[in-house]
Amino acid sequence: MAVSKQELKQRAIAAIDKNRDKIIALGDSIFSEPELGYKEVKTSAKLKAVFDELGYKYQDGVAITGIVAPLKGKESKIRVAVMGEMDAVVAPGHRCANKETGAAHSCGHNCMCAGLAGVAYALKDTGIMEELSGDVVLMAVPAEEYVEIEYRNELRKAGKIWFLGGKQEFIRLGVFDDIDIMIMQHTANTVDGILASPGGASNGFVGKLVRYIGKEAHAGGAPHLGINALNAAQIGLMAVNANRETFQDKDHIRVHPIITKGGDLVNVVPADVRIETYVRGANVPAILDASAKVNRAFKAGADAVGAKCEITELPGYMPVVTDKNLVEIMTGNLVELFGAEHVNTNPAAGGGSSDVGDVASILPTLQADIGGAEGDFHSERFEIADKETAYLGAAKALVMTVIDLLADGAVLGEKVKAEFKPQMTKEQYLKEWGHIE
Repeated sequence: MAVSKQELKQRAIAAIDKNRDKIIALGDSIFSEPELGYKEVKTSAKLKAVFDELGYKYQDGVAITGIVAPLKGKESKIRVAVMGEMDAVVAPGHRCANKETGAAHSCGHNCMCAGLAGVAYALKDTGIMEELSGDVVLMAVPAEEYVEIEYRNELRKAGKIWFLGGKQEFIRLGVFDDIDIMIMQHTANTVDGILASPGGASNGFVGKLVRYIGKEAHAGGAPHLGINALNAAQIGLMAVNANRETFQDKDHIRVHPIITKGGDLVNVVPADVRIETYVRGANVPAILDASAKVNRAFKAGADAVGAKCEITELPGYMPVVTDKNLVEIMTGNLVELFGAEHVNTNPAAGGGSSDVGDVASILPTLQADIGGAEGDFHSERFEIADKETAYLGAAKALVMTVIDLLADGAVLGEKVKAEFKPQMTKEQYLKEWGHIE
């Protein structure tokens, strides 16, 4: 006789609660030792130690530091990936920031690792997998934060990666080729008692490396013999700003460049000035339109003073499009866990971006938001204030959704797969977005 979904969920929740201290210790440990993307060596080792403890077989070194651990159900009608991100951002003023790199877990990815570990504990020795008509693939993914663009571009040139984002690399490497559904969660602030939401749409973007090449000269004695690349960059940035009124509100365009190199010495006319930027937007046509305007503006800065402008275009992230069926399933579990009054069932579109959008363009995908954080994201003020929600609640929401998708003959999982309409195939994605012929 089949075990009911509710009984399976209760088993999963009990297993997570039983391993509470281990899950919290893991989340805290990762928080205290942040690492940037494609460098998550310690974080990867900590997650592998959990999988080793549980006897799970896995492939490591996927996209440099990623881990993939497949778990077999009683039959393999549907394969569901459960994913957690490992990397940190740069917030050098944070109390747990790495002193050398400035890395800090000011985006809550340590909670995503804890949640992934919680799912791993929940599915071990509980009899749950034996009741599921599908497989679960646990994935620890590197490099969600699109940072250190020049460093990653060097990895790209060396043939170690093609995409700057970890999930994008997973797509390229074929990790998702046999996956039917992907679910994950992201940490969120608890605001006005709201502890969770099923997640909403968010922007995509393209990335750019901009280099202005001028001519060195003595900045005090003979500036007329030089070509000032910093002046070219300043004019280019002002020209970008002059285009902002042409961006339509409905497209949520965001352009936020930084100068990563402004010259070499104060008494030398700057001849090598570099900028990194994103051009974000809610849909691909708007992103590409804004991107062309930004390129034109940057090049105008060079033309104004006789410098050269080199722009390296890099595939950024696709806009996130949510799967309505997955939203419905996750919403039910969040309400069961936290109570309807603590769940935002209609979240607004976000201005940020994630490579979860790239996965969502190919297969049904969901990224829920789970609270427990306080303070500004990507800042020194970010903290995990409610670990019961951020660590344990995340794990419970994910595993409950897995059970819904794969129990009872995987009827719901098959429905999600059948009704999903991809924006593009993997082959189209690699060619049109990744520019891989």
